[in-house]
Amino acid sequence: MKAFTRKLFLLIIDIIIVNFAILLALYFRFDGIIEHRFMIAYLKTAISLTVIKISIYMIMGLYNSLWSYAGIDELIQIFYATCLDSIFSFGFGIISGNRLPRTVYFMGWILTFLFLSGFRFSYRILRRIRNKSFKTVKGGNRILIIGAGEAGSLLIKELKKNEEPDFVIVGVIDDNSRKHNATINGVPVLGDRSIIIDTVKRERIDEIIFAIPSAAKNDMREIFQICKETDCKLRTLPNLYQIVDGTININQIRDVQIEDLLGRDQISLEMQGISGFLRDQTVLITGGGGSIGSELCRQISKFSPKKILILDIYENNAYELYNEIKYTYESDVELEVIIASVRDKHKIEEVFEKYRPTVVFHAAAHKHVPLMEQSPEEAIKNNVIGTLNVAQAADQYKTEKFVLISTDKAVNPTNVMGASKRLAEMIVQSIQKISRTEYAVVRFGNVLGSNGSVIPLFKKQIAHGGPVTVTDPDVTRYFMTIPEAVQLVIQAGSMAKGGEIFILDMGEPVRIYDLACDLIRLSGFEPEVDIKIEYIGLRPGEKLFEELLMDEEGIESTLHPQIFIGKAFDIDYYKLLEDIDKLKENLNSPDRLISQLMLIVPTFSNDNIEAAATKDNRTH
Repeated sequence: MKAFTRKLFLLIIDIIIVNFAILLALYFRFDGIIEHRFMIAYLKTAISLTVIKISIYMIMGLYNSLWSYAGIDELIQIFYATCLDSIFSFGFGIISGNRLPRTVYFMGWILTFLFLSGFRFSYRILRRIRNKSFKTVKGGNRILIIGAGEAGSLLIKELKKNEEPDFVIVGVIDDNSRKHNATINGVPVLGDRSIIIDTVKRERIDEIIFAIPSAAKNDMREIFQICKETDCKLRTLPNLYQIVDGTININQIRDVQIEDLLGRDQISLEMQGISGFLRDQTVLITGGGGSIGSELCRQISKFSPKKILILDIYENNAYELYNEIKYTYESDVELEVIIASVRDKHKIEEVFEKYRPTVVFHAAAHKHVPLMEQSPEEAIKNNVIGTLNVAQAADQYKTEKFVLISTDKAVNPTNVMGASKRLAEMIVQSIQKISRTEYAVVRFGNVLGSNGSVIPLFKKQIAHGGPVTVTDPDVTRYFMTIPEAVQLVIQAGSMAKGGEIFILDMGEPVRIYDLACDLIRLSGFEPEVDIKIEYIGLRPGEKLFEELLMDEEGIESTLHPQIFIGKAFDIDYYKLLEDIDKLKENLNSPDRLISQLMLIVPTFSNDNIEAAATKDNRTH
């Protein structure tokens, strides 16, 4: 009812405006004394002209816009509508024999455009004046925006639309000197990042909003380092790929998260190669309900596969993922959940025989280092025997591509988990020699927010008031967000020809102590003041640092700047099978199991812990 009343009101106002504009044009044309014959011509055609003009406005959508949010697009809409109405009015005047002077049509067009746009924009102007007056009286949070680009401009517009603002936008910071001393939507651009701290103090800023979704991560981190020296609340807009429709609204503004600072710059994918690799394929993802496996399912569903098979031993995660992709993503891809363990060779063969997957991503694995030190036999059963079962089934049922998800802990392993993953890599590299399936390994470091990641642990510890536990003040790790890691995994899979170890560019390693401090500050606390940091020592099998490449592997670049290839080792597949059989024989004896594992994986030795510590001491 309100919408109908609003449209009826606009319609009545427009009828008055179009007729008043013509009369005023006649008045101006004849210096206030309108000739009788032209007044008669107007009166004869007034109703018809009004119907023509209003009909054009309806067709052009002038009564569908929300004029309280009018902008340049609505102004252009009025311009085209009034141009058309003037052309049709002139034509009607000629056809009816009641044509007015041509200058009247021209002046009438200008006056109609001015009156229509002026009336429609008047509500927005009055609302802006009211809001400014309200702000002056009430005050509220004082906001500083980082970024005077398109995102910053859209953000300011959106914030100013707020009916009941409880904030004042004080200014904008931008490193582009050409924008300094200018204004953006009425808000001054104060200067570059070097003045942030002084501006916060001088203007009593309460909150800083990052409006630079396309900024390089290095720039984001540097600006954050400056901003965290203030006591301001820090919030940000999502990344560009998260702003789906190109618009920004207040609900998208969120607190700065550690992923905003540690992730890589936006990844560029070779879409044609990926589409050809996955389109119309039956894709099996083992460990499909886990953090990496589930993201693989989400992203692969966008490339129009024929079917996605989500294989996991834990039914709850797999079922939730199935519903998420089916309903949240509104995907048309055929999905099927298979509850099975990769340890069960017979079940895995049944799956391959029934579905004949053409592409396999093997993400199922035990990854928790200290837990696998306590239960080495479980690491062997899942990471080694499970990988062998899936890899052999892929060969037997002629899968086209097989991609193993590996870890940096497989490089010079100092723990059972890392050694088991290195052995999984060896299985994949050796079976390539006797199979037509294209096998590949993708190796990367820690992913933010994955199961077992340090980030969720730190967040829980902060929520409980601390302390935050760090193993060692010098421990470092590589980090990558789950979506970007999976994007590169899929890209590497499309590039695989067989036998490669793809190594993802993880950027610079991050000190876990610095990570803990940043998380504490992002949570609104001060490290060592509000939240204590406690050192608990390295856990069994842990290194001070991680490596992505063994010295013997070397490295080669690929066509993708963030993906590299390590040299494959010449490994005898049948000899490896004999060695794995010996592992199976010792599953009930942890000591003999680990000794046998050291024989199979030459780079696995407890001495690696001492070597890593020595190397790290030299580094520091």
